[in-house]
Parts: sequence; C-alpha cells; structure tokens
Amino acid sequence: MYRLSKLRFGFPIGLFFWLLIDGTVSQVFSVQLFRTPSTMVSHLVVLWLVCGAIFEADSALSMPLARWAAVAGAVFDLYYTGIFGLYVFIFPLVIYMTRRLVSWIRPNFLSGLLVYFIDITVVEALGYLASRAMHLNDASGNAFLVNTLGPTLAFNLAMFVILYFPIRWVYNWLK
Repeated sequence: MYRLSKLRFGFPIGLFFWLLIDGTVSQVFSVQLFRTPSTMVSHLVVLWLVCGAIFEADSALSMPLARWAAVAGAVFDLYYTGIFGLYVFIFPLVIYMTRRLVSWIRPNFLSGLLVYFIDITVVEALGYLASRAMHLNDASGNAFLVNTLGPTLAFNLAMFVILYFPIRWVYNWLK
C-alpha cells in the first residue's frame, strides 16, 4: 500500500522541508531561542517523524520510518552538529519508542502530545549525555534541566499544538 501512495515521495520531501525549517527557525529567532542562560532547541524534524509514526498507526501503511530517521539524523549531524553519529542513532530510537508507545495507546491529539513530550525529553537527554561523555558540555544536570530541557519542552510542545492539525491534514492528503 505504501508503494502506491503519494506518501512515498511526500514523506521525504516533508522531512527535508522540516530539516530546513528547523535550521531557519534557529537562525531567524536565535536571539529569542538562545538567550543566556536559557536555550530553546527546535526539534521540528522530530515532530515530523513522530507524527509519521502516530498517523501510521491509524492506517495500513507501513513506512520505512527508521530508515528515514537515520537519513535525517545523518543530515542533521553533518549539517547542524558537526559530530557524525549522534542523531543517526537517536532519531531511529525515537521512532522505535514512538511505535511502541502508540501500540499501547490510542493515537489522538493528547496522546500524541504525551508521546512527543517523552520523545523530546529522550532526544535532549541523550544529546546532553553524549556531549557530557565527549567533554563538549560541562553544564550540571540541574542546569541542563532548568536552562535547556524545560524551555526546549515548552517551545516544542507549543509547536506540536500549533502544527499537529496541519501536519495531520498533509498526511491525510498524501495517503
């Protein structure tokens, strides 16, 4: 079924679009997002991937989301972080977790918000732990929770609330 749908081409185009928008939001709103001591990190790529997993649960489509997540992670690593390998593993892990969570709950707006909350927490926490392990970050755990994780969750959950229904409309149109 996936082979015959517009989603076969629409999903990667949307993924590339959200990769570009992610960087654009970070650049254009850098004064507001990266104000010392707080940091809000935009994860719109994760939003697109998580919505793909949530909306896939509603249909008979079986998209290769983990592969696309790994490709998006590689592009994200090479273009945004400069450290290859971190998001190549984090993004597919998020897809795996999302699929597991969605198999236990009925996918709707509120459960999607909860799943996205968990996913963003995992993405940020694993990124923080990896940067601590590589000695790229010397912030304490408390500073990370207050200055990075909290504002990042607030920003990304607000983006989920704003973009959930338009993204759902795009997925339904592509199916």
